[in-house]
Amino acid sequence: MQFGYTIIYVEDVRESLAFFEQAFGLQARFIDPTGCYGELDTGATALAFAAHSLMADLLPEGYRAAREGSQPLGVEIGLFTDDVEGVYRRALACGATGLTAPRDTPWGQRVSFIRCPDGTLVEICTTTKR
Repeated sequence: MQFGYTIIYVEDVRESLAFFEQAFGLQARFIDPTGCYGELDTGATALAFAAHSLMADLLPEGYRAAREGSQPLGVEIGLFTDDVEGVYRRALACGATGLTAPRDTPWGQRVSFIRCPDGTLVEICTTTKR
């Protein structure tokens, strides 16, 4: 078994890709001509976005979108950086909602949490203990 990808279902794939490009410096590596599916260049495992309309055919019973509700879904995207404070500030400037300001954890990481405009929960953190 090998982890292949994560797909986040959103209202507007292009807007979500643009947010991740502006806020986190990740680059889009693919977007289909219809704009219903796109991927970020994140290394071996793809982080992708797909339109809710695309999933409607595959999961006809529906699902709860990340944007729904006042609290984020219990799933996060973790992004490593040495500059947690700077990336946190840039994400807020790009339209994210701050959930927890950068802080040190008992296990030694520096972490913060934001909620993207599309509702996705993102942890911005260091890779190792400080």
